[in-house]
Amino acid sequence: MVKIVIDNDKCTGCGTCVDTCPVAVYEIKDGKSVAVKPEECLVCRACEVQCPENAIQVIE
Repeated sequence: MVKIVIDNDKCTGCGTCVDTCPVAVYEIKDGKSVAVKPEECLVCRACEVQCPENAIQVIE
């Protein structure tokens, strides 16, 4: 299973991951990104690449 690690110290809650993810893995909660459906992750790594703060790590 895929593990998604979000560095809350780096995350600004900009929503880029929410907009980028093709399967809606992410939501913004309390001003930070949260992987609410990691089991849906396609491991396309678009969130990792697009995150302006490099706050997301997708681990296979």
